[in-house]
Amino acid sequence: MIQTNPVRVLNVLGTTNLGGAESRVMELYRALDRTKVQFDFLVHTDKVGQYDQEIRSLGGSIYSVPRFRGMNLLSYQSALRRFFREHHAYAAVQGHMTSTAAIYLPIAKKAGIPVTIAHARSAGVDRGMKGIVTKIVRAPLKYRADYCFTCSAEAGEAVYGRAWVRQGKVWTVPNAIDTCRFLFDASVRMQVRSDLGLMGKFVIGHVGRFGFMKNHAYLIDIFAELCKLRDDAALVLIGKGELEGTIRAKVQAMGLSDKVLFLGNRFDVERYYQAFDYFVFPSVFEGLPGSVAEAQAAGLQCLVSDRVTREAALTELAVYKSIEEPPVSWASEIMRNAKKALMREEHSRAIMETFADKGFDVRQQAAAMAAFYISGSNPPGHVTQSTVQKL
Repeated sequence: MIQTNPVRVLNVLGTTNLGGAESRVMELYRALDRTKVQFDFLVHTDKVGQYDQEIRSLGGSIYSVPRFRGMNLLSYQSALRRFFREHHAYAAVQGHMTSTAAIYLPIAKKAGIPVTIAHARSAGVDRGMKGIVTKIVRAPLKYRADYCFTCSAEAGEAVYGRAWVRQGKVWTVPNAIDTCRFLFDASVRMQVRSDLGLMGKFVIGHVGRFGFMKNHAYLIDIFAELCKLRDDAALVLIGKGELEGTIRAKVQAMGLSDKVLFLGNRFDVERYYQAFDYFVFPSVFEGLPGSVAEAQAAGLQCLVSDRVTREAALTELAVYKSIEEPPVSWASEIMRNAKKALMREEHSRAIMETFADKGFDVRQQAAAMAAFYISGSNPPGHVTQSTVQKL
């Protein structure tokens, strides 16, 4: 049978802003053959998202439902039922927001959507009551989705449980990227550094939302120690979030305001990786951080928290260190490898081959995912017993 129209897949997210999950979905979306597979989006906000214009330009539609707040369970379910009664001609629904996927995926299934997918993208939850509620609500998720996807074995265990992973019921879909966007470019490096006033500086970079999990306060402590070791240090922070004001205040209180740049969210983040000399990522928890993959694709030395899965170490550029160690220990590690920052250009070809071999090339992934969406079976990749034992 000849396929005349693209199958449509609904991606469920919190927003369509420049977040980690959103960026990974968009990376895949751009690479898909959209004559065969088309994406739509269901988000939990009525605010305009930063990716909205691009999504519509690619042929996608964006719908919204109210955010789940715990006490509004009945109205949340009612809104979802109304939505899926009107929008049920999808080949699949893929829930990247697993906190409430155990609620919306069964409703989608009952409405007649043949394939439901839960996609775990984080190995932790927020602190306090919000995290407790998340764990309770998503506890039955593995029983309520046709397929359980994850970005890493660690995230798979956190969301679905170790036994589910060991039984081979969880599929790994790597956080693939377009490596060509991030490969080192000396001319871009010079331009960005000039624009930001960073010529002659040793630049530490970080890309991530200002939230608890990213551990920015510890990053600032590391940078303060690095400043004691070299006068030319500068720190560039890309991202937005609820803790940005707190971190700005900390930077000011420590007398570092003239050395730290807050750049907000950037659509052209690949240009800023070129300007960095070192990438530092001291997260408290993650799924599989796309920014660490992007930094390696850009040829950057990366110093990464030991709480981040080793699956993020796609190359030898990524080195892990405990966030229980004092910040000066991280600063000393950066100094030991500082000279390697000058060797980026020679890594490019090997990096592209490595990413492809490990399933992190988005073009390969797009082809594999398209085949899955069209057939409704045989998802790409798989978490095996040996994968779990490596953790």
